[in-house]
Amino acid sequence: MIVWEFMQRLTATPPRRTPAYQAERDVRLAMLNSLLTTPRQERAAYATLHAQMLQQDPLFYGHLAVWYCRNGAVRDHQEIFLGSLLTSAEPEHREAGFVLLQVLPPYQVARVVDYMKAYRHRVPRSARTAVTRYLRFREADPQRFDRAALRNRKALKRLYAGLHIRPSARADAILFKNTPPPDSLAFQLKRLARAETPAEQAALIAAHAMPFPVVIGALRQVTPEVLGALVTAMSPQEVINHLGALKRRGAMEDATVQPLVEAKLAAAQTDGRVSAYKARVARNVVRVDVDTAARLDAVTDAQVTRRGAITRPTALLVDKSGSMERAIEVGKEIAALVSGITTADFLAYAFDSMAYGVTARGRTLVDWEQAFRTVRAGGVTSIGVALEVMRRRGEKVEQIILVTDGEENTPPYFAEAYRRYAADLGVSPEVVIVKIGWYTQRFERQLLAAGISAATFAFEGDYYALPNLVPLLSRPSRLELLLEIIETPLPTRAELA
Repeated sequence: MIVWEFMQRLTATPPRRTPAYQAERDVRLAMLNSLLTTPRQERAAYATLHAQMLQQDPLFYGHLAVWYCRNGAVRDHQEIFLGSLLTSAEPEHREAGFVLLQVLPPYQVARVVDYMKAYRHRVPRSARTAVTRYLRFREADPQRFDRAALRNRKALKRLYAGLHIRPSARADAILFKNTPPPDSLAFQLKRLARAETPAEQAALIAAHAMPFPVVIGALRQVTPEVLGALVTAMSPQEVINHLGALKRRGAMEDATVQPLVEAKLAAAQTDGRVSAYKARVARNVVRVDVDTAARLDAVTDAQVTRRGAITRPTALLVDKSGSMERAIEVGKEIAALVSGITTADFLAYAFDSMAYGVTARGRTLVDWEQAFRTVRAGGVTSIGVALEVMRRRGEKVEQIILVTDGEENTPPYFAEAYRRYAADLGVSPEVVIVKIGWYTQRFERQLLAAGISAATFAFEGDYYALPNLVPLLSRPSRLELLLEIIETPLPTRAELA
Protein backbone atom coordinates (compact mmCIF):
# COMPACT_ATOMS: atom_id res chain seq x y z
CA MET A 1 0.00 0.00 0.00
CA ILE A 2 2.84 2.39 0.80
CA VAL A 3 4.53 1.68 -2.55
CA TRP A 4 1.25 2.17 -4.42
CA GLU A 5 0.55 5.52 -2.72
CA PHE A 6 4.12 6.61 -3.42
CA MET A 7 3.77 5.85 -7.13
CA GLN A 8 0.39 7.49 -7.38
CA ARG A 9 1.85 10.60 -5.79
CA LEU A 10 4.84 10.57 -8.13
CA THR A 11 2.96 10.11 -11.39
CA ALA A 12 -0.22 12.12 -10.81
CA THR A 13 -0.42 15.65 -12.20
CA PRO A 14 -3.32 17.55 -10.57
CA PRO A 15 -3.62 21.21 -11.55
CA ARG A 16 -2.32 22.79 -8.35
CA ARG A 17 0.67 22.01 -6.15
CA THR A 18 2.20 23.57 -3.11
CA PRO A 19 5.64 24.99 -3.98
CA ALA A 20 7.45 22.48 -1.72
CA TYR A 21 5.75 19.46 -3.22
CA GLN A 22 6.15 20.75 -6.77
CA ALA A 23 9.89 21.13 -6.14
CA GLU A 24 9.99 17.57 -4.75
CA ARG A 25 8.23 16.19 -7.81
CA ASP A 26 10.41 18.23 -10.18
CA VAL A 27 13.59 16.73 -8.70
CA ARG A 28 12.25 13.20 -9.16
CA LEU A 29 11.20 13.82 -12.74
CA ALA A 30 14.44 15.64 -13.50
CA MET A 31 16.35 12.63 -12.20
CA LEU A 32 14.40 10.18 -14.35
CA ASN A 33 14.74 12.43 -17.40
CA SER A 34 18.48 12.85 -16.80
CA LEU A 35 18.95 9.12 -17.31
CA LEU A 36 17.95 9.59 -20.95
CA THR A 37 21.05 11.69 -21.61
CA THR A 38 24.82 11.19 -21.46
CA PRO A 39 26.65 13.31 -18.82
CA ARG A 40 30.10 13.34 -20.45
CA GLN A 41 31.81 16.58 -19.41
CA GLU A 42 28.80 18.06 -17.57
CA ARG A 43 29.14 16.06 -14.39
CA ALA A 44 28.84 19.05 -12.07
CA ALA A 45 25.16 19.63 -12.93
CA TYR A 46 24.40 15.91 -12.63
CA ALA A 47 26.26 15.74 -9.31
CA THR A 48 24.03 18.51 -7.93
CA LEU A 49 20.88 16.74 -9.10
CA HIS A 50 21.98 13.42 -7.57
CA ALA A 51 22.89 15.12 -4.30
CA GLN A 52 19.44 16.75 -4.14
CA MET A 53 17.68 13.48 -4.86
CA LEU A 54 19.81 11.57 -2.37
CA GLN A 55 19.03 14.10 0.35
CA GLN A 56 15.37 14.48 -0.51
CA ASP A 57 14.30 10.89 -1.18
CA PRO A 58 17.00 8.38 -0.16
CA LEU A 59 14.54 5.48 -0.35
CA PHE A 60 13.71 5.97 -4.03
CA TYR A 61 17.28 7.00 -4.90
CA GLY A 62 18.81 3.79 -3.56
CA HIS A 63 16.50 1.55 -5.58
CA LEU A 64 16.91 3.71 -8.69
CA ALA A 65 20.70 3.55 -8.41
CA VAL A 66 20.76 -0.24 -8.15
CA TRP A 67 18.21 -0.60 -10.95
CA TYR A 68 20.21 1.63 -13.27
CA CYS A 69 23.56 0.03 -12.50
CA ARG A 70 22.06 -3.30 -13.58
CA ASN A 71 19.89 -2.12 -16.48
CA GLY A 72 21.28 1.21 -17.69
CA ALA A 73 23.37 1.62 -20.81
CA VAL A 74 25.46 4.72 -20.01
CA ARG A 75 28.59 4.13 -17.93
CA ASP A 76 28.76 7.78 -16.80
CA HIS A 77 25.44 7.42 -14.98
CA GLN A 78 26.53 4.15 -13.38
CA GLU A 79 29.65 5.84 -12.03
CA ILE A 80 27.71 8.82 -10.64
CA PHE A 81 25.22 6.52 -8.94
CA LEU A 82 27.99 4.40 -7.41
CA GLY A 83 29.95 7.43 -6.21
CA SER A 84 26.77 8.72 -4.57
CA LEU A 85 25.92 5.37 -2.95
CA LEU A 86 29.43 4.91 -1.58
CA THR A 87 29.38 8.36 0.04
CA SER A 88 25.77 8.23 1.24
CA ALA A 89 24.85 8.63 4.90
CA GLU A 90 22.63 5.53 4.61
CA PRO A 91 24.36 2.22 5.54
CA GLU A 92 22.19 0.31 3.03
CA HIS A 93 23.42 2.57 0.23
CA ARG A 94 27.08 2.10 1.14
CA GLU A 95 26.54 -1.67 1.33
CA ALA A 96 24.93 -1.73 -2.13
CA GLY A 97 27.72 0.44 -3.57
CA PHE A 98 30.32 -1.89 -2.07
CA VAL A 99 28.79 -4.86 -3.90
CA LEU A 100 28.14 -3.14 -7.23
CA LEU A 101 31.68 -1.78 -7.39
CA GLN A 102 33.18 -5.28 -7.45
CA VAL A 103 32.00 -6.10 -10.98
CA LEU A 104 33.33 -2.99 -12.73
CA PRO A 105 36.47 -2.92 -14.87
CA PRO A 106 39.40 -1.10 -13.21
CA TYR A 107 39.11 2.06 -15.31
CA GLN A 108 35.52 2.54 -14.12
CA VAL A 109 36.47 1.97 -10.49
CA ALA A 110 39.10 4.69 -10.90
CA ARG A 111 36.46 7.00 -12.39
CA VAL A 112 34.12 6.32 -9.45
CA VAL A 113 36.93 7.30 -7.06
CA ASP A 114 37.63 10.43 -9.11
CA TYR A 115 33.94 11.34 -8.93
CA MET A 116 33.86 10.93 -5.15
CA LYS A 117 36.91 13.16 -4.75
CA ALA A 118 35.75 15.86 -7.17
CA TYR A 119 32.03 16.08 -6.45
CA ARG A 120 31.41 14.37 -3.09
CA HIS A 121 34.66 15.77 -1.64
CA ARG A 122 35.49 12.62 0.26
CA VAL A 123 36.31 8.93 -0.07
CA PRO A 124 34.90 7.37 3.12
CA ARG A 125 36.64 4.50 4.87
CA SER A 126 33.93 2.11 3.64
CA ALA A 127 34.59 3.15 0.04
CA ARG A 128 38.32 2.65 0.49
CA THR A 129 37.55 -0.78 1.96
CA ALA A 130 35.45 -1.58 -1.10
CA VAL A 131 38.33 -0.68 -3.44
CA THR A 132 40.79 -2.64 -1.30
CA ARG A 133 38.55 -5.71 -1.50
CA TYR A 134 38.29 -5.17 -5.28
CA LEU A 135 42.09 -5.14 -5.67
CA ARG A 136 42.74 -8.05 -3.31
CA PHE A 137 40.23 -10.21 -5.17
CA ARG A 138 42.13 -9.63 -8.40
CA GLU A 139 45.53 -10.08 -6.81
CA ALA A 140 44.42 -13.52 -5.52
CA ASP A 141 44.29 -14.85 -9.08
CA PRO A 142 47.52 -14.07 -11.02
CA GLN A 143 45.87 -14.57 -14.41
CA ARG A 144 42.97 -12.30 -13.52
CA PHE A 145 45.31 -9.63 -12.20
CA ASP A 146 47.71 -9.86 -15.14
CA ARG A 147 44.93 -9.36 -17.66
CA ALA A 148 43.53 -6.41 -15.69
CA ALA A 149 47.01 -4.88 -15.43
CA LEU A 150 47.68 -5.28 -19.13
CA ARG A 151 44.47 -3.48 -20.12
CA ASN A 152 44.16 -0.98 -17.24
CA ARG A 153 47.67 -0.30 -16.02
CA LYS A 154 47.22 3.42 -15.37
CA ALA A 155 43.86 2.98 -13.64
CA LEU A 156 45.22 0.33 -11.26
CA LYS A 157 48.24 2.45 -10.40
CA ARG A 158 45.93 5.36 -9.59
CA LEU A 159 43.83 3.19 -7.30
CA TYR A 160 46.82 1.88 -5.34
CA ALA A 161 48.64 5.21 -5.12
CA GLY A 162 45.63 7.52 -4.78
CA LEU A 163 44.08 5.57 -1.89
CA HIS A 164 47.41 4.52 -0.33
CA ILE A 165 46.69 0.80 -0.70
CA ARG A 166 49.78 -1.37 -0.47
CA PRO A 167 50.07 -3.58 -3.59
CA SER A 168 50.96 -7.25 -3.43
CA ALA A 169 54.48 -8.25 -4.43
CA ARG A 170 53.32 -9.25 -7.92
CA ALA A 171 51.29 -6.06 -8.39
CA ASP A 172 54.23 -3.97 -7.21
CA ALA A 173 56.62 -5.68 -9.63
CA ILE A 174 54.31 -5.32 -12.62
CA LEU A 175 52.86 -1.87 -12.04
CA PHE A 176 55.49 0.11 -10.17
CA LYS A 177 58.90 -1.54 -10.55
CA ASN A 178 58.46 -2.59 -14.19
CA THR A 179 60.09 -5.96 -13.43
CA PRO A 180 57.27 -8.39 -14.25
CA PRO A 181 57.83 -12.05 -13.28
CA PRO A 182 58.43 -14.50 -16.16
CA ASP A 183 54.98 -16.08 -15.81
CA SER A 184 53.16 -12.75 -16.21
CA LEU A 185 51.43 -11.30 -19.26
CA ALA A 186 53.51 -8.15 -18.94
CA PHE A 187 56.66 -10.28 -19.37
CA GLN A 188 55.15 -11.97 -22.43
CA LEU A 189 54.45 -8.56 -23.91
CA LYS A 190 58.14 -7.76 -23.66
CA ARG A 191 58.85 -11.02 -25.49
CA LEU A 192 56.36 -10.02 -28.17
CA ALA A 193 58.15 -6.71 -28.74
CA ARG A 194 61.42 -8.62 -29.25
CA ALA A 195 59.95 -11.34 -31.50
CA GLU A 196 61.49 -11.29 -34.97
CA THR A 197 58.97 -13.18 -37.14
CA PRO A 198 55.22 -12.78 -37.68
CA ALA A 199 54.76 -16.46 -36.87
CA GLU A 200 56.42 -16.02 -33.48
CA GLN A 201 54.38 -12.88 -32.80
CA ALA A 202 51.13 -14.60 -33.76
CA ALA A 203 51.94 -17.57 -31.56
CA LEU A 204 52.50 -15.35 -28.51
CA ILE A 205 49.29 -13.41 -29.15
CA ALA A 206 47.29 -16.61 -29.53
CA ALA A 207 48.81 -18.27 -26.49
CA HIS A 208 48.13 -15.34 -24.17
CA ALA A 209 45.09 -13.68 -25.83
CA MET A 210 46.81 -10.31 -25.84
CA PRO A 211 44.51 -7.29 -26.31
CA PHE A 212 44.52 -5.37 -29.57
CA PRO A 213 45.51 -1.86 -28.33
CA VAL A 214 48.45 -3.20 -26.33
CA VAL A 215 49.78 -5.31 -29.22
CA ILE A 216 49.43 -2.47 -31.73
CA GLY A 217 51.46 -0.26 -29.42
CA ALA A 218 54.19 -2.90 -29.02
CA LEU A 219 54.69 -3.84 -32.70
CA ARG A 220 56.07 -1.68 -35.50
CA GLN A 221 54.48 -3.74 -38.25
CA VAL A 222 51.26 -5.74 -38.20
CA THR A 223 51.04 -8.54 -40.76
CA PRO A 224 47.91 -10.47 -41.79
CA GLU A 225 49.14 -13.39 -39.71
CA VAL A 226 49.30 -11.17 -36.63
CA LEU A 227 45.93 -9.60 -37.47
CA GLY A 228 44.36 -13.07 -37.63
CA ALA A 229 45.73 -13.94 -34.20
CA LEU A 230 44.51 -10.61 -32.79
CA VAL A 231 40.97 -10.96 -34.14
CA THR A 232 40.78 -14.52 -32.81
CA ALA A 233 41.75 -13.26 -29.34
CA MET A 234 39.39 -10.25 -29.43
CA SER A 235 35.88 -10.21 -28.01
CA PRO A 236 33.00 -9.23 -30.32
CA GLN A 237 32.81 -5.82 -28.62
CA GLU A 238 36.53 -5.25 -29.15
CA VAL A 239 36.20 -6.05 -32.85
CA ILE A 240 33.42 -3.45 -33.15
CA ASN A 241 35.41 -0.89 -31.14
CA HIS A 242 38.49 -1.30 -33.33
CA LEU A 243 36.79 -1.95 -36.66
CA GLY A 244 38.27 1.21 -38.17
CA ALA A 245 41.81 0.27 -37.08
CA LEU A 246 41.35 -3.26 -38.39
CA LYS A 247 40.12 -1.93 -41.72
CA ARG A 248 43.08 0.46 -42.06
CA ARG A 249 45.42 -2.48 -41.55
CA GLY A 250 43.77 -4.52 -44.28
CA ALA A 251 41.70 -6.91 -42.19
CA MET A 252 38.59 -6.44 -44.35
CA GLU A 253 40.47 -7.23 -47.57
CA ASP A 254 42.45 -10.24 -46.41
CA ALA A 255 40.87 -13.59 -47.36
CA THR A 256 41.99 -15.16 -44.08
CA VAL A 257 41.21 -12.35 -41.65
CA GLN A 258 37.89 -11.12 -43.03
CA PRO A 259 35.96 -14.33 -42.19
CA LEU A 260 37.28 -14.07 -38.63
CA VAL A 261 35.93 -10.52 -38.34
CA GLU A 262 32.56 -11.60 -39.76
CA ALA A 263 32.37 -14.46 -37.24
CA LYS A 264 32.95 -12.01 -34.38
CA LEU A 265 30.21 -9.71 -35.69
CA ALA A 266 27.83 -12.65 -35.84
CA ALA A 267 28.70 -13.56 -32.24
CA ALA A 268 28.11 -9.94 -31.19
CA GLN A 269 24.37 -10.38 -31.71
CA THR A 270 24.08 -12.65 -28.67
CA ASP A 271 26.98 -11.40 -26.52
CA GLY A 272 25.58 -9.71 -23.42
CA ARG A 273 28.66 -7.47 -23.11
CA VAL A 274 28.13 -5.72 -26.44
CA SER A 275 26.90 -2.12 -26.29
CA ALA A 276 23.60 -1.71 -28.11
CA TYR A 277 24.59 1.22 -30.30
CA LYS A 278 28.34 0.96 -30.83
CA ALA A 279 27.76 -1.23 -33.86
CA ARG A 280 25.46 1.41 -35.37
CA VAL A 281 28.00 4.16 -34.70
CA ALA A 282 30.78 2.03 -36.20
CA ARG A 283 28.64 1.51 -39.28
CA ASN A 284 28.21 5.27 -39.71
CA VAL A 285 31.83 6.21 -38.99
CA VAL A 286 33.79 3.42 -40.69
CA ARG A 287 33.37 3.06 -44.43
CA VAL A 288 32.52 -0.59 -44.80
CA ASP A 289 30.96 -2.64 -47.59
CA VAL A 290 27.24 -3.34 -47.79
CA ASP A 291 27.52 -6.81 -46.26
CA THR A 292 29.50 -5.57 -43.24
CA ALA A 293 27.08 -2.68 -42.77
CA ALA A 294 24.20 -5.17 -42.73
CA ARG A 295 26.02 -7.26 -40.11
CA LEU A 296 26.54 -4.20 -37.92
CA ASP A 297 22.87 -3.27 -38.24
CA ALA A 298 21.95 -6.81 -37.24
CA VAL A 299 24.12 -6.48 -34.12
CA THR A 300 22.36 -3.25 -33.11
CA ASP A 301 18.90 -4.69 -33.73
CA ALA A 302 19.68 -7.84 -31.75
CA GLN A 303 21.20 -5.97 -28.81
CA VAL A 304 18.37 -3.44 -28.62
CA THR A 305 15.86 -6.30 -28.68
CA ARG A 306 17.63 -7.82 -25.68
CA ARG A 307 16.83 -4.65 -23.71
CA GLY A 308 13.09 -5.06 -24.10
CA ALA A 309 10.19 -5.29 -26.53
CA ILE A 310 7.65 -2.53 -27.10
CA THR A 311 4.14 -3.95 -26.73
CA ARG A 312 2.15 -0.71 -26.84
CA PRO A 313 1.00 0.95 -30.09
CA THR A 314 3.45 3.78 -30.67
CA ALA A 315 3.59 6.88 -32.88
CA LEU A 316 6.77 8.74 -33.84
CA LEU A 317 6.17 12.39 -34.81
CA VAL A 318 9.20 14.10 -36.37
CA ASP A 319 9.46 17.86 -36.76
CA LYS A 320 10.48 18.77 -40.33
CA SER A 321 9.95 22.53 -40.05
CA GLY A 322 12.68 25.05 -40.79
CA SER A 323 16.16 24.21 -39.46
CA MET A 324 15.06 20.76 -38.28
CA GLU A 325 17.51 18.74 -40.38
CA ARG A 326 18.89 17.20 -37.18
CA ALA A 327 15.38 16.18 -36.10
CA ILE A 328 14.93 14.28 -39.36
CA GLU A 329 18.24 12.45 -38.92
CA VAL A 330 17.41 11.53 -35.32
CA GLY A 331 13.92 10.52 -36.39
CA LYS A 332 15.38 7.93 -38.79
CA GLU A 333 17.47 6.46 -35.98
CA ILE A 334 14.55 6.30 -33.55
CA ALA A 335 12.28 4.81 -36.21
CA ALA A 336 14.78 2.01 -36.83
CA LEU A 337 15.30 1.57 -33.08
CA VAL A 338 11.60 1.38 -32.19
CA SER A 339 10.24 -0.49 -35.20
CA GLY A 340 12.84 -3.19 -34.70
CA ILE A 341 11.60 -4.10 -31.23
CA THR A 342 7.87 -3.39 -31.39
CA THR A 343 5.25 -6.12 -31.45
CA ALA A 344 2.39 -3.62 -31.77
CA ASP A 345 1.36 -0.99 -34.33
CA PHE A 346 4.00 1.62 -35.15
CA LEU A 347 3.20 4.85 -36.99
CA ALA A 348 5.63 7.51 -38.21
CA TYR A 349 4.77 11.03 -39.33
CA ALA A 350 6.88 14.00 -40.35
CA PHE A 351 5.24 17.39 -39.84
CA ASP A 352 5.54 21.13 -40.40
CA SER A 353 2.11 22.76 -40.84
CA MET A 354 0.99 19.51 -42.50
CA ALA A 355 1.50 15.87 -41.57
CA TYR A 356 3.21 13.40 -43.88
CA GLY A 357 2.96 9.68 -43.21
CA VAL A 358 6.29 7.87 -43.45
CA THR A 359 6.31 4.14 -44.15
CA ALA A 360 9.36 1.89 -44.49
CA ARG A 361 9.50 -1.43 -46.30
CA GLY A 362 11.56 -2.98 -43.52
CA ARG A 363 12.81 -2.24 -40.02
CA THR A 364 16.49 -1.44 -40.53
CA LEU A 365 18.13 1.97 -40.63
CA VAL A 366 18.65 1.58 -44.37
CA ASP A 367 14.90 1.05 -44.81
CA TRP A 368 14.06 4.17 -42.80
CA GLU A 369 16.71 6.25 -44.57
CA GLN A 370 14.99 5.30 -47.80
CA ALA A 371 11.56 6.09 -46.35
CA PHE A 372 12.69 9.57 -45.24
CA ARG A 373 14.61 10.33 -48.45
CA THR A 374 12.09 12.94 -49.71
CA VAL A 375 11.52 14.59 -46.32
CA ARG A 376 13.17 18.01 -46.24
CA ALA A 377 13.26 20.59 -43.45
CA GLY A 378 11.16 23.69 -44.12
CA GLY A 379 7.97 25.51 -43.21
CA VAL A 380 6.29 26.61 -39.98
CA THR A 381 5.58 24.35 -37.01
CA SER A 382 2.33 22.74 -35.89
CA ILE A 383 3.27 19.98 -33.46
CA GLY A 384 -0.40 18.99 -33.10
CA VAL A 385 -1.14 18.52 -36.79
CA ALA A 386 0.03 14.89 -36.97
CA LEU A 387 -2.03 14.01 -33.90
CA GLU A 388 -5.05 15.68 -35.50
CA VAL A 389 -4.59 13.54 -38.62
CA MET A 390 -4.31 10.42 -36.46
CA ARG A 391 -7.55 11.40 -34.67
CA ARG A 392 -9.45 11.77 -37.92
CA ARG A 393 -8.10 8.45 -39.18
CA GLY A 394 -8.91 6.67 -35.92
CA GLU A 395 -5.27 5.65 -35.37
CA LYS A 396 -5.13 4.80 -31.68
CA VAL A 397 -1.75 4.68 -29.90
CA GLU A 398 -0.72 4.48 -26.26
CA GLN A 399 2.53 6.42 -26.47
CA ILE A 400 3.87 9.23 -28.63
CA ILE A 401 7.50 10.11 -29.33
CA LEU A 402 7.97 13.75 -30.37
CA VAL A 403 11.24 14.79 -32.03
CA THR A 404 11.17 18.59 -32.00
CA ASP A 405 12.67 21.84 -30.75
CA GLY A 406 9.30 22.73 -29.16
CA GLU A 407 8.90 25.98 -31.15
CA GLU A 408 5.20 25.58 -31.91
CA ASN A 409 3.81 28.59 -33.82
CA THR A 410 0.86 27.36 -35.90
CA PRO A 411 -2.41 25.62 -34.97
CA PRO A 412 -3.50 22.98 -34.34
CA TYR A 413 -1.42 23.17 -31.19
CA PHE A 414 -0.38 19.91 -29.57
CA ALA A 415 -2.16 20.36 -26.22
CA GLU A 416 -5.46 21.10 -27.96
CA ALA A 417 -5.03 18.26 -30.45
CA TYR A 418 -4.15 15.89 -27.59
CA ARG A 419 -7.35 16.80 -25.72
CA ARG A 420 -9.50 16.10 -28.79
CA TYR A 421 -7.59 12.90 -29.56
CA ALA A 422 -8.04 11.57 -26.02
CA ALA A 423 -11.75 12.43 -25.96
CA ASP A 424 -12.59 10.93 -29.36
CA LEU A 425 -10.48 7.75 -29.17
CA GLY A 426 -10.78 7.09 -25.43
CA VAL A 427 -7.02 6.87 -24.80
CA SER A 428 -4.45 9.13 -23.09
CA PRO A 429 -1.07 8.36 -24.69
CA GLU A 430 2.08 8.93 -22.70
CA VAL A 431 4.41 11.44 -24.31
CA VAL A 432 8.18 11.31 -24.69
CA ILE A 433 9.84 14.46 -26.05
CA VAL A 434 13.20 14.13 -27.77
CA LYS A 435 14.60 17.66 -27.56
CA ILE A 436 16.52 18.88 -30.61
CA GLY A 437 18.53 22.07 -31.13
CA TRP A 438 17.68 25.25 -29.22
CA TYR A 439 14.85 23.68 -27.29
CA THR A 440 12.76 25.93 -25.04
CA GLN A 441 10.81 24.96 -21.92
CA ARG A 442 7.67 26.78 -23.07
CA PHE A 443 6.26 23.72 -24.83
CA GLU A 444 6.68 21.54 -21.72
CA ARG A 445 5.04 24.19 -19.56
CA GLN A 446 2.08 24.26 -21.92
CA LEU A 447 1.70 20.50 -21.65
CA LEU A 448 1.96 20.62 -17.87
CA ALA A 449 -0.70 23.34 -17.71
CA ALA A 450 -2.96 21.11 -19.81
CA GLY A 451 -2.41 18.17 -17.44
CA ILE A 452 -0.23 16.24 -19.93
CA SER A 453 2.87 14.73 -18.33
CA ALA A 454 5.87 14.17 -20.60
CA ALA A 455 9.25 12.53 -20.20
CA THR A 456 12.05 14.44 -21.91
CA PHE A 457 15.19 13.29 -23.67
CA ALA A 458 17.73 16.00 -24.51
CA PHE A 459 19.53 14.77 -27.62
CA GLU A 460 22.95 16.39 -27.80
CA GLY A 461 24.48 14.51 -30.70
CA ASP A 462 25.30 11.35 -28.75
CA TYR A 463 23.68 8.40 -30.52
CA TYR A 464 24.96 6.04 -27.80
CA ALA A 465 22.24 7.51 -25.55
CA LEU A 466 19.31 6.56 -27.80
CA PRO A 467 18.91 2.99 -26.41
CA ASN A 468 18.10 4.63 -23.06
CA LEU A 469 14.65 5.21 -24.52
CA VAL A 470 13.96 1.46 -24.64
CA PRO A 471 13.23 0.85 -20.91
CA LEU A 472 10.87 3.83 -20.92
CA LEU A 473 9.01 2.70 -24.04
CA SER A 474 8.99 -1.06 -23.45
CA ARG A 475 7.23 -1.11 -20.06
CA PRO A 476 3.42 -1.36 -20.09
CA SER A 477 3.30 2.10 -18.53
CA ARG A 478 5.49 4.61 -16.76
CA LEU A 479 3.96 3.44 -13.50
CA GLU A 480 5.12 -0.11 -14.25
CA LEU A 481 8.64 1.17 -14.77
CA LEU A 482 8.56 3.04 -11.47
CA LEU A 483 7.23 -0.02 -9.66
CA GLU A 484 10.01 -2.12 -11.17
CA ILE A 485 12.56 0.40 -9.90
CA ILE A 486 11.18 0.66 -6.35
CA GLU A 487 10.94 -3.15 -6.09
CA THR A 488 14.59 -3.69 -7.08
CA PRO A 489 16.34 -5.03 -3.95
CA LEU A 490 19.54 -3.48 -2.67
CA PRO A 491 22.41 -6.02 -2.69
CA THR A 492 24.36 -6.88 0.47
CA ARG A 493 27.90 -8.14 1.06
CA ALA A 494 26.53 -11.59 1.83
CA GLU A 495 26.00 -12.01 -1.91
CA LEU A 496 29.75 -11.72 -2.54
CA ALA A 497 30.37 -14.98 -0.73
